[in-house]
Amino acid sequence: MKKFTLHYKLSGLLLLAMLSSSFSQAQQFPDFTILVEKASPAVVNISTVRNNTQRFTGNQPQAPNQGQVPEIFKDFFAPKSPQQPSQPPQQRRAPQAQSTGSGFLISADGYILTNDHVVKGAEKIIVALGDRREMEAELVGSDPRSDLALLKIDAQGLPFLTMADSDKLKVGEWVLAIGSPFGFDYSVTAGIVSAKGRGLRSETYVPFIQTDVAINPGNSGGPLFNLDGEVVGINSQIYTRSGGFMGVSFAIPSNTASTVAKQLRETGQVARGWLGVQIQEVSQDLAESFGLDKASGALISQVLDDSPAFAAGLQTGDVITKINGNDVVMSAQVAHFVGAIVPQSTAVIKVIRDGELIDVDVLIGHLPKNKLSALGKVDKSRYVERIGVRVASLAPEKAQEWRIRNGVDVTEVDAGVAQELGLQVGDVITSIANQRIASVEQFASLAKALPNNRSISLRIVRQGMPLFVAFRLND
Repeated sequence: MKKFTLHYKLSGLLLLAMLSSSFSQAQQFPDFTILVEKASPAVVNISTVRNNTQRFTGNQPQAPNQGQVPEIFKDFFAPKSPQQPSQPPQQRRAPQAQSTGSGFLISADGYILTNDHVVKGAEKIIVALGDRREMEAELVGSDPRSDLALLKIDAQGLPFLTMADSDKLKVGEWVLAIGSPFGFDYSVTAGIVSAKGRGLRSETYVPFIQTDVAINPGNSGGPLFNLDGEVVGINSQIYTRSGGFMGVSFAIPSNTASTVAKQLRETGQVARGWLGVQIQEVSQDLAESFGLDKASGALISQVLDDSPAFAAGLQTGDVITKINGNDVVMSAQVAHFVGAIVPQSTAVIKVIRDGELIDVDVLIGHLPKNKLSALGKVDKSRYVERIGVRVASLAPEKAQEWRIRNGVDVTEVDAGVAQELGLQVGDVITSIANQRIASVEQFASLAKALPNNRSISLRIVRQGMPLFVAFRLND
C-alpha cells in the first residue's frame, strides 16, 4: 500500500511538472489581441475601377505558374459564374469595383501607403475604412522600382500607424500582418522573420524582408507589424507555384517605405542615387584570383563612362566592401545602399584594389532611365590555342554601343578552357589576369604567359553586361 501511494504521488508530481512546462512554453507565444484591436482601424481595403473592355469566353483565367511576381498578376478574385459553352464570346464591361489589395493610413489627414501594383492602371481608387466608410482616393504618386504608391483621401482625425526602424528588425522575430486576402477584410496572420536584405530581380532597389507569414492575393500593400504595433514592412510579394501561399513572403522594409513616401508626398516622384558601375558576386575562385581573404563584397565588372564612379576613379576589378560605413557582403546590397543616398551628396566607398583597402569619395548622381543593349561586328581574328578561343579586333560600333573602351571579340569557341567557362560567340574579353586587353596580339601574348595551377580571372562583356569568371590552367 505504501509503495502504491508513493508511486501515485510521484506520478502526480511528474504530471504536474509536465503541465507546468507546457504552460510555461505556451506563455512564450505572444498575445496579438491588443495589437490587432489598436492597429486594425488604420488598415484599409483598396478597390479599383478599370473601365477596360474584356472578352469573356466562358473559361476562367488561370493563375500563372511562376515564382515570385507581384500579387496583381495572380488570381485575385472569386470565380465568376461561367457562361454556357454554347454561348459565343461576347463583349462586356469589367466589374466597376474590384478589390485589389490593402493599405494603411500613415497620417491623421488621410495619407495612405500601399503597393504600386495594387493601383497601377486604375481610373478610380476606392478606399474602405475600418468604420465601413468608402471614399475615393487621389493618387499622390507611385514608384514602380520600390512597388510603392501614396494615396490621399479627404478626411481628418483618422487613426494612423507608426513606422518602425526596420534596421532593428531581427531574423526570428515575431511579426503580424493585417490585410484583405481574397477580399476577406481585416484578416490577421502571424509568423516570424525568415531573412533580411533579400534582393529580388523584380525590384533591384528594395532589400526585402522575408517572412513565413501567410500572405495571399489581397494582402498586397498591407502592413507588417512588430510586437510593439509598429509597421516594420509593407507586404508586397509571395513566392508561389500555385498562386497561393507556400511559406515564403516578402515585405518592403519600413525605412525604405518612409523614404519613398516622403519624396512622393513632397514631389510626387522618387530620386535615387546612382554610382554607374556593373557589379557581380565574389566567388571563392575570384576571391583567390584577386588576392582576397574571403569571398565577400561586390566586384566591379564595369565602370560606365561619364558616371559618378568614373569621375571618382573607381576601377574595374575593385571590390566594394563598404558604402558610407555599411558593410557590403553580397553584391545586391550595393544597389540598396546607393539607391538610398540622396543624389548630389558625397558617399565614402571602401574598395580593395591590388590587395590594399582604400577609401574613394564619390559624388553620387541621379539614377538614369536608359539601359544599354546592342550587338556589333568584327573583322581580323586570331586563334589562341591555350584558351581554346578565336578572337578578333573589337569593332568601334560595338565598343561605342556597349560603352567599352577596350577588348577583343570572341568569334569562335573551341574545346578546353573557353568551353568550360561557357564563353559564347559575340562575347567581348576585356581583361585577363587583371590586365586590360588592348589588342588581339596582346591577348595572345598574355594568354601564353599565364601560370599553371593558379586561379586566373577573365572579364567578359555579354550583350552589354559585364561578368568576371575564373579558371585554372593545368600542366
